[in-house]
Amino acid sequence: MAEAKTGGDRIAVQNRRARHEYHVLDTWEAGIVLQGTEVKSLRDGKANLQDSFARLDHRGELWLHNLHISPYEMGNRFNHDPLRPRKLLMHRNELRRLVGQVEQKGLTLVPLDLHFSNGLAKVNLALVRGKQLHDKRETLKERADQRDVERAYKNRDD
Repeated sequence: MAEAKTGGDRIAVQNRRARHEYHVLDTWEAGIVLQGTEVKSLRDGKANLQDSFARLDHRGELWLHNLHISPYEMGNRFNHDPLRPRKLLMHRNELRRLVGQVEQKGLTLVPLDLHFSNGLAKVNLALVRGKQLHDKRETLKERADQRDVERAYKNRDD
């Protein structure tokens, strides 16, 4: 995975398909509870956010499901289950605000990326609504048009 350094943050894994598949309505940053070998695998970029999502349980806790973090090669018997649900840490007032929004029909929480901020693992969560096929085509067309404009601007004669 590509590593990007921006202001002390190091992106370990990105969910590139999330912005293509969904309309992003709002974003939050949350801490994530990991075991020792999970942190080492994540630092190596050996994780997959492809089908992962976050869900609130009956006790008001936020959990991240279907995040695949590969077992650490040197971890032997201390390795973890790659697909176990992982608890997310947010302030109580942020969770309360989030509960009302997630309960709306058609909205879900999807991780956009996993990164390290000052040595701590964090996840950027997005409240999203699924795109229709015509929305995806429209987005691709806008991107292609923007590329053409930039290319024409770059190659123009001064």
